[in-house]
Amino acid sequence: MNAKNQALSVLYRNMCGGWCRQGKGFDKILKELLSIRHIFCSQNMSAASERLSFGAVKTGADCAKKKRAGQCNLHIYTSGDWVHPAMSSKAKSTRVDNAYDRLKSEILRGDLPPGFQAPEPDIANRLGMSRTPVREALIRLEADGLVNLVPRRGAKVLPISRRDICEIYQILSALEALAGRLAAAEKGGGNTFDGVRELLNRSDEALKGGDIEAWAVLDDRFHRWVAGVSGNTRLDTEIAGFLDQVYRANNVLLRLNKAPASNAGDHLRLVDAIEAGDEDAAAEIARGHRLTGLARMKDLLDSCGLSQV
Repeated sequence: MNAKNQALSVLYRNMCGGWCRQGKGFDKILKELLSIRHIFCSQNMSAASERLSFGAVKTGADCAKKKRAGQCNLHIYTSGDWVHPAMSSKAKSTRVDNAYDRLKSEILRGDLPPGFQAPEPDIANRLGMSRTPVREALIRLEADGLVNLVPRRGAKVLPISRRDICEIYQILSALEALAGRLAAAEKGGGNTFDGVRELLNRSDEALKGGDIEAWAVLDDRFHRWVAGVSGNTRLDTEIAGFLDQVYRANNVLLRLNKAPASNAGDHLRLVDAIEAGDEDAAAEIARGHRLTGLARMKDLLDSCGLSQV
């Protein structure tokens, strides 16, 4: 049974119970169920929510009584977000997101360095949280390629290998070229360019002052800006995942080198091309910028004798 049919089955059982208690006859119940199925399959969520709300109020209240008596393990709510079980509460999601954001930030900054390993209870204690949201956050971080979950040993922070860096930069050279082209086609999507030019000025000041860590933060923000003004949400999301790994590598290698991995002047040229609507130039600058950065990263790894960071 697929997910849609499973959901319908749950809805049918719950709605029938509510409607029967309201005294609705079989014909009326059948008509309601067919109507719900039609709305559900057409993805008209607001209409479905409105249709379900009358029967669900009674069902929800009745189920709550049973739940207090230990007889009900499913409580259906209806809202603009369609129908969801009580366990998918906003509060729980917030705790998971909080744990995920804090752990991810510590990994990207290097506070939890590659090779760091700790059992789940220790990580939960570190965050001052219960184990459930921490466990779910670790599962998400594993999907991001930042940690490896080891049975009975907890989570281990993964390093970034030379091969990882090569593959990431190669992929970004293509994705960011596309982002630059799309951004130029829309001339930045109606965004003003004062903010990004100010960001580049701050980046230059950080380099002049030898603050490579501040430069790495500003460099990351610039590349996320390019992805954002492309206007392609899925492209933006894909690029963001790779930029997380670039930021990690920068935090290690650029501290050793005390210089950017690529020509910072490319950033200004890229902004100019996007603002002018020059699609070919924007794509080529973005592509060349990443490939130059890749060559520099390889040199840094070789000079430092590192196979991973």
